[in-house]
Amino acid sequence: MTAYGAPSVVGGGASELLVLWAGLPVVGAAAGGLLAAGAGWVAGLPWAPAQGLFRFVDGLSDSYALGGGVAVGVLAGLAFGAIGTAERVRVTVDSIRVRLRRGGAEREFGRSQTRVVFVDGKDLVLLGVDEDELVRQQSDLPAGQLAEAFRAHGWPWAESDPHRDAYRRWVPGLPGLPDGADALLRARQEAVQGDRRAEARELRAELGRYGVVVRDEDKRQYWRLTRSAPPPGTTPPGAARPPG
Repeated sequence: MTAYGAPSVVGGGASELLVLWAGLPVVGAAAGGLLAAGAGWVAGLPWAPAQGLFRFVDGLSDSYALGGGVAVGVLAGLAFGAIGTAERVRVTVDSIRVRLRRGGAEREFGRSQTRVVFVDGKDLVLLGVDEDELVRQQSDLPAGQLAEAFRAHGWPWAESDPHRDAYRRWVPGLPGLPDGADALLRARQEAVQGDRRAEARELRAELGRYGVVVRDEDKRQYWRLTRSAPPPGTTPPGAARPPG
């Protein structure tokens, strides 16, 4: 099958890279210079952290202190720029597929797989025909640009989550979940509270195998079931039963 029409691309573009690789080092240099210039004042504050470091900087000559502060600030800015570049998200949409690229990783989803697309907070969400989440991708991309790109190629775009009213707040032991899902939600709640994002993503994917869709709000979990979720109290075929 061939996609007709030029694909629509939503991403930060060159201006975002300019901010990451030029703006952040400049800001870092200015901050580092100010900290070096004010090292003596900071070292005199009894509540200030790292007082030994500031006393050491204050003991250096002005040229060494200022040069070192600026250099450290530039390096910090470059480090944040590299992190920001790795986290950049680029969305490419045509009439038959969407490609989501984050850093060096790319995922692709077909139009035929997708029932609806929407933005939930900062997350771009694609729901499948079973009302399951095909993907939930966090980004800072403008919702208006995403909506325009998907609509231009005939994708079903919604202004908000069409199943938002179906979510229930998770409470340990709450009935209505497939067997084993409560244990996964317990583990995921610990990961969310501890800000262990990779673990929380893995557990979200595992819950998807149980027919459970999860969304977070202020570190609280809310859940709903897909169309083909197993009946409450039963384990889905092929899913490992979580311990305890």
